[in-house]
Formats: sequence, C-alpha cells, structure tokens
Amino acid sequence: MTTRHFLSTQDWSRAELDALLAQAAAFKRSRAGSQLAGKSIALLFFNPSMRTRTSFELGAFQLGGHAIVLQPGKDAWPIEFEVGTVMDGEAEEHVAEVARVLSRYVDLIGVRAFPKFQDWSVDREDRVIHAFAKHSTVPVINMETITHPMQELAHIQALWQHFGGATPGEALRGRKYVLTWTYHPKPLNTAVANSALQIATRYGMDVTLLCPTEDYLLDPRYMEFAKQNVADNGGSLTISHDPASAYRGAHVVYAKSWGALPYFGRWADEKPIRDAHKHFIVDEAKMALTDHGVFSHCLPLRRNVKATDAVMDSPACIAIDEAENRLHVQKAVMAQLAAQAGNRE
Repeated sequence: MTTRHFLSTQDWSRAELDALLAQAAAFKRSRAGSQLAGKSIALLFFNPSMRTRTSFELGAFQLGGHAIVLQPGKDAWPIEFEVGTVMDGEAEEHVAEVARVLSRYVDLIGVRAFPKFQDWSVDREDRVIHAFAKHSTVPVINMETITHPMQELAHIQALWQHFGGATPGEALRGRKYVLTWTYHPKPLNTAVANSALQIATRYGMDVTLLCPTEDYLLDPRYMEFAKQNVADNGGSLTISHDPASAYRGAHVVYAKSWGALPYFGRWADEKPIRDAHKHFIVDEAKMALTDHGVFSHCLPLRRNVKATDAVMDSPACIAIDEAENRLHVQKAVMAQLAAQAGNRE
C-alpha cells in the first residue's frame, strides 16, 4: 500500500477534509482517545515553535501515543538533503538514512522547516519535507514549510464554529473573505498566506487578496491553486490594493505579513515598500467597514504592528479559538494517518 502523507490540503479531497474537520470537532468535545495507543510520532523542528510543538506533543499524549521531539543541529545531528553531495561540511548524516531509520522506530513523522530566504526558485521546491516523504515508509506530516496545512484546518474549524452550519461548506460558502497583508519589520515566510488562499477558495468563499502592490502577490503555484479551487467549488478570487474597498462588507478578515517574492533574498531593497504600507494594520476603522466581520491571525502577532489592541481584544477576534483548534485538527490528522497506515508488523 502506498504511504499516505499530509503535505498539502490540495492533495486531499473536500470530502476527506470535511471528515477531518468533523473528527476535530469531536475531539474538541471530548479530548481523550485511544487512536494512537501503542504508537509514536517523531517531531522534527528545524525552526522554533510554541503552538505547533505543544499541540502535537499534547495531542499524541491525549490519543494514547508518544511524541519524540528532535531539533536537527541542536539535539540531533545536522542533516544533508542534497542528492549526490560530498558531505564534507556541517551535516553528519543524510535524510535518506534519517527518514528510513526513523520509519523503523515510529509510526508517524512530523517536519517543520522554513525556507532559507535566499533563493525562492530553490525554496519553492520544499526540498526538506519532500525528501522525508520520499525516503520515509511511514506517513509524514507538514508542520509548516512553505505552506501550513494544519493552520488551514484550524482556521476553517474556527470559522465553522463561529458561523454555524451542518458542514464547513454550508457555513462558509459565499462569504466574503479578506486575506490581508500587514506590515512587519522583517520579511516573513509566505506559508500561511499560501495556505489561507488555498483553503478559503477551497471552501467556496468570495476571496479578496489584499496587498500593497503586485510585488506581494503569492507564488503562481498558489494563485493557480486558488483559481482552480474557485472553478471547482464556486466563490471568487479578487486582487486588491485598496484596504477600504477590500474590507467593505467582509465577513472574515485574516491577516498575515509576508515578504515580496520579487525581492526574495534582497530584503534591503524591499524594505522601503514595506515601510510605506504600515497603514495596512488591522484597526477598528477598517473592521467597522466589514459586515460584522470576524478577525483572525495564525499567531504569533505583534500587537499595534499587525493589528491594534482594540481589534485583538474585541469579541470579533477568533485567533485564540483558531490556536486551540490546532490541537484538535492535528489529532484528527494523526489518527487518520495512523489508521490508514495500519498496524506495524
């Protein structure tokens, strides 16, 4: 049987995503379970984490499993990912061995690895997690690379919970959704923006991508995914550089900072553009233009840089609900992948 990984929600059907969200809702009602009894997951963190590490470790425990946290280059050997390289540098072992050895030990592998921010033509290949998926014989889970599928599911669950409805599709179809760029003093990964664009269009919403200039459009791969999702699921996709028109009538405002891809690796050149658009902050005046819209963010969030205190502390903010849902959706994914993989011999 081919190993089923969870690298991108685009690889899973709407029916499968709905089933995961329904299971996550069940876990939210009752946290304990035995779906991972006698099973284990290795969690490899190439980058820092707070919510992801806590929710995955705790989620495995609540389902009767055991999580092992590894930080390659810190408490585990540095890993090489290039094929055919002469390993005379820092790396002590190759992913081909790491993934296969871990597969002999554990039932699932989670990987968190951000891009290097030097060459987008390289980073967009997402080599680290795809190398693990290639060499692993157990399911691999994307804990955030150049996309963040776990955040996607947590986000949709929070919106479903807020708007109600028998299914996520029933709750969200036709709602106006604004994915807005916000200022940050540093250029950030496009992962959450890529993912938000994917999942919002997957669920039939009328999506507006609000960003300062065309330089801040997302990678063509994700723009094309969004267009295909609209064709398959209804809704629409609009590009806007005008906050007032974008916010007007919105039901959902989702904020994220990200760097402009044409300036990838040349961040000093991009900085003046970022600095000129600090007014993209989510504030009370913009939220007042919405149709009683809710606000969310993946966290961490710099208050009064990305969003004001008043927005973060308002009843319209569902960011904490979304953060909690990371626990529930990740449990659903782990349980599903473990069940599909079956019992180890």
